[in-house]
Amino acid sequence: MNAPALPKASDYKSELKPVWCPGCGDYHVLLSLTKAFAALKLRPEEIAVVSGIGCSSRIPAYTNCYGFHGVHGRALPLGTGLKVARPELTVLVTGGDGDGFSIGGNHFLHACRRNIDITYVVMDNRVYGMTKGQPSPTTEPDWDSALSPGGTGVRPFHPLVIALASGANFVARTFSGDIKGTTDTIVQAINHPGFSFVEILSPCVTFRPDQRGWKSVVHPAPVEPTDDAARAARRIMTDDGFNVGVLYRGSREPYMVERAKETGEPAQFDGMFEI
Repeated sequence: MNAPALPKASDYKSELKPVWCPGCGDYHVLLSLTKAFAALKLRPEEIAVVSGIGCSSRIPAYTNCYGFHGVHGRALPLGTGLKVARPELTVLVTGGDGDGFSIGGNHFLHACRRNIDITYVVMDNRVYGMTKGQPSPTTEPDWDSALSPGGTGVRPFHPLVIALASGANFVARTFSGDIKGTTDTIVQAINHPGFSFVEILSPCVTFRPDQRGWKSVVHPAPVEPTDDAARAARRIMTDDGFNVGVLYRGSREPYMVERAKETGEPAQFDGMFEI
């Protein structure tokens, strides 16, 4: 008997053609995600991809897994609720820096704190690309543009610091152009129990053409991953924003909810909701 064929990255792609701008880093992120699913030998029906709003949040439509395209900033509560209700699913939440760290910032903090076993992948391009180039929470304070002449002057949000301080159990950064490194990191993140956070530097070549140079400035972090949050915090204080690799692997037990045994038909519960 012939052995079943091993899954390929293409097995996880939908028939929809991505509509990102030519050169967008999110193309490589999509490829890394599907390669990670193939490496994990997961069936498409065992995976749920959840997103919010933004260029990167189109990801669910480009996979043939279960998917949910939510509203702005609400991808994490959707993903956490889904994982609690269906713990057998591999739940991956995807989004961008605007969706995840601005309107979704409070959800980010508490998703890290709750430590439910999901993976959060944020494609960070330090700009609102879908809405034509406004500064995002991670934009450099001196980035000069037509919409923010002279820059915002506001200190940028540091996702890795916030994730670590809030209790994420796995914290890493990758570069979208490094497909192998990003794939390997996503595999590690999904396999690691608890809330895993992966920031992916994903250039927006339309509104931030200067980011084409990222491929020459990203570099492996000079330190090995640690399971000591205090040591990870000290290391991250010297981060230049372009260190890539796994920063922290924690050992906290994931938050789990015991599911009640399902009995009866829906009609039996109607009386409970009568006013």
